[in-house]
Amino acid sequence: MKITFHGAAREVTGSAHIVTINGKNILLDCGLFQGKRKEAFEKNRNFLVDPSKIDVMLLSHAHMDHSGNIPTLVKNGYKGKIFCTDATADLCEIMFQDCARIQIHDIEFVNRKRAKQGKKLFEPLYTVEDANIAAKHLAPIPYSAPFKIFDNIEVCFHDAGHIMGSAFTEINFKENGSAKKLMFTGDIGRRDIPILKDPVVIKDIDYLITESTYGDRRHPPAANVKAALKEVVDKICATKGKLIIPAFSVGRTQYVVYLLNKLYAEGQICPLPIFVDSPLSSAATDVYRKHRECWDSAAVEFLIDGRKPFDFENLRYTESVEESKSLNEMSGPMIIISASGMCEAGRILHHLKNNITDPRNIILIVGYMAENTLGRRIAEHRKEVKIFGTPLPLRAQVEEISALSAHADEFEMLDYFDKCGASHIEHAFCVHGEQNALDFFSERLREAGMKNVHIPSPGEVFEM
Repeated sequence: MKITFHGAAREVTGSAHIVTINGKNILLDCGLFQGKRKEAFEKNRNFLVDPSKIDVMLLSHAHMDHSGNIPTLVKNGYKGKIFCTDATADLCEIMFQDCARIQIHDIEFVNRKRAKQGKKLFEPLYTVEDANIAAKHLAPIPYSAPFKIFDNIEVCFHDAGHIMGSAFTEINFKENGSAKKLMFTGDIGRRDIPILKDPVVIKDIDYLITESTYGDRRHPPAANVKAALKEVVDKICATKGKLIIPAFSVGRTQYVVYLLNKLYAEGQICPLPIFVDSPLSSAATDVYRKHRECWDSAAVEFLIDGRKPFDFENLRYTESVEESKSLNEMSGPMIIISASGMCEAGRILHHLKNNITDPRNIILIVGYMAENTLGRRIAEHRKEVKIFGTPLPLRAQVEEISALSAHADEFEMLDYFDKCGASHIEHAFCVHGEQNALDFFSERLREAGMKNVHIPSPGEVFEM
């Protein structure tokens, strides 16, 4: 077996790894790079391998940093199937289209300025038509249902508890007369988090490729999340400002809505209007409503009690551009939940542009912000940030609830791998993390008994 690391190697975004077994090239994920615009554009356009040389693809989940470059892959010659879970397939269909539309809209906006400056115009990575063609390659498979992709290579998806449809990818194979098991985590979810079931424990792992996003830190207890969210909402009710929440359309938006629903039903927050301003978030919430087989018992109890997890009084899902623009004319207190989660594209940019200079407003960070993103600069409380190329003073308050993260932290990941049987793992590879997290977590895995732990660089190849 050979593993070649193409993306999310010594960085967080752009997840993509190729596993070669018995001469067959298996691509794990194909995500978008996010960060410095020019650098990200180049990485997303230029694959390190000819897409036509890939035999099959396995997709862990629908987040853009894991799935968002699939239309580019197909556009550049990939012909095979893309195996994933049922919910992931449903989410990807809408997310590919949304990503294409956002690229076209944002590039049109930027190109108007570039044209006036006499600069070369940008082109989108892919179109809506490219997105629709890519979606036809998706091949949904239920959780816990083993399937053969080639002779002597069998795959099984297990619930990763990260977002709806997220999966640990288990690959069982025979090579040179020896039977082995590779596990690719994608992103590892957390135990006892609302809506989704807990991550499934996989035993007898020989080779491991694991994310390390929060490998050097620990989240506050999840039990404190509701109280922390209530505190921020109380502040915005007092200032009569706007609470702007940049959130991933898939996962984080539904989690925040669910918690606000509980707080409102319990009478713990003032009856302020709440807007989910993202067409993708609305469509993704429909997928969450559809796939009740992924819900945990607490989410099911909402229905038993006659309530709906993602719908309640005072909550509105906006659709049109006109509705979105009208939110900036409204007075607070109010809450706007909008995408993208790292503030790199979409309607959130317009809400930030219109509200970031007002000290009555609060920007609430509820997820991981990668290096060189606008979200990271806001989370770092920079005095000034650029939005659409315009420098703006950051006068709004910035709050963070890290316990809202859908990624397991250092302690949770170590606990998970302990249950898997860490000492059985012959080779572990730490990806999808910044350097400090990678260094720290790789050392913790060695201490946990894993025999060989590596931090691969982009393009690096390991043979086993």
